[in-house]
Amino acid sequence: MIEVTLDYVLLKRKMTSKELAEKIGITQSNLSILKTGKAKGIRFETLNKICEVLECQPGDILRFHEDN
Repeated sequence: MIEVTLDYVLLKRKMTSKELAEKIGITQSNLSILKTGKAKGIRFETLNKICEVLECQPGDILRFHEDN
């Protein structure tokens, strides 16, 4: 299972979801779907923009956990 830890990175960067959505060019509702883990996928282009704006690596916002 993939866990999205974007909220944690946003908190560390002192940035709101609204600011991030504006900077990467997606709607707040689409960002919310990603943050809550309800997204079925993410485009590499979007992931690239998130990492660029937050100055992080994909592994900082996505974590893998074994299903139990």
